[in-house]
Amino acid sequence: MAKALGPANYEILFISKDGGEEIDIKGKTISFDYYESILSPNITATMILMDTGGSVGYPQEYDRQERIGSIYNALPITGGEKVKFKIKHPLGTLDFSTDEKALLVNSALNPDQESQRESVILSLFSQIAKTNQESKVYEKGSGKISDTVGELIKRHLKVDNVTINATANNYSFIGNSLNVFDVILWLASKSVPEEGNPGYFFYETQDGINFRGIDDLISQGTSSEYNKTAVLRSNLDNDDNDYKMISSKISKNQNLINSLKAGVYKLRGIFWDPFTFKYTESVNSFGKNMDLVKSLGKSAEAPEVEEFTRTHYDILDVGTLNPSGKGADSTEDSVQNDPRDWQLGSTMRYNVLFSQVLNIQVPCNPNLKAGDTIKCNFEIITQGEKEQGSSDPVQSGSYLIADLCHHFDKSSSITSMTLVRDSYGLYTNKNKS
Repeated sequence: MAKALGPANYEILFISKDGGEEIDIKGKTISFDYYESILSPNITATMILMDTGGSVGYPQEYDRQERIGSIYNALPITGGEKVKFKIKHPLGTLDFSTDEKALLVNSALNPDQESQRESVILSLFSQIAKTNQESKVYEKGSGKISDTVGELIKRHLKVDNVTINATANNYSFIGNSLNVFDVILWLASKSVPEEGNPGYFFYETQDGINFRGIDDLISQGTSSEYNKTAVLRSNLDNDDNDYKMISSKISKNQNLINSLKAGVYKLRGIFWDPFTFKYTESVNSFGKNMDLVKSLGKSAEAPEVEEFTRTHYDILDVGTLNPSGKGADSTEDSVQNDPRDWQLGSTMRYNVLFSQVLNIQVPCNPNLKAGDTIKCNFEIITQGEKEQGSSDPVQSGSYLIADLCHHFDKSSSITSMTLVRDSYGLYTNKNKS
């Protein structure tokens, strides 16, 4: 049996309201689920409590006798309470035990209440999600996109643990009272790295906030390696069982019709220049004038597509925030962050990255984070000898963690992941020229 499958070890698990007394809820916690995703700018979590009362006294404003009741009613839980936790496991520790990292209660449900006990489901979120809702971007942004993102995070979200990949392109805009998350997510799809294909993600993990390009994520080293086999080692002290997949399921392995609808293989763009009143048209074909600079496996394969299957329309920004007012056909091109440089490429890059989707469950590993790459080895299906290696050379290889959930309860601990990949094979393509 894998040691990492063992029950949760809550070293710290407290809830507090308005800076008041921290109430220990370790013994009341039935399960705890922690979530990260490269598609989410903030962390979330869900926990289930079973409370038999005698947990906390009612405030005098509610009960003059200040009797002892359950956390749900006597605290009471109304939203915004802080939950601190530190969960230790053989492979790592999930630590949110400080005031700065503590999660906040978003909502509380009381689905089962009896005379002597009740269950409570708490929905939690990270503090930057609340800060984001309280902050609005009114100012003008300009210059390199990555610099603008860093300034927005520093000014509005006020966090220090930030990882930002430099962009090659500039962009000027006005915030229009949007919240910070919306502005940065909007900028992410417009971002082009200094080297590589366009397309960025903005997300939060246990290590902090990330604004990272697709090519940077897939070119990093793998953080762990997992194997899918039917054999479990009998030695309890052997760590190999901690890196054995419990289950795996391919939820998507190409979908030609949907890919054609999304314009993955051949995409047309029509752009209107309001300065010259002219239209320009371009067509990107995957594998010809648009290819992957870096990929998780061998170069992605594309079917033969004779005609474009989707059209993008856009208006070139040639003067609103640029005083020179030159048109796109001018010798001094002043188009703001020209969508011809990123729109077709980023659309195709996002779609190709999610062309393969794999769901797996493994013994809990709190070190894993959204945005990490891991190596997965799947046994080759054959009746012959496996002397040349038992790993399937097509399905095995590096995958990017798009979503993950660390699940803890009183009997077991499991990490569930949604993995994505843009190509096939064991061998990666990181430095294609």
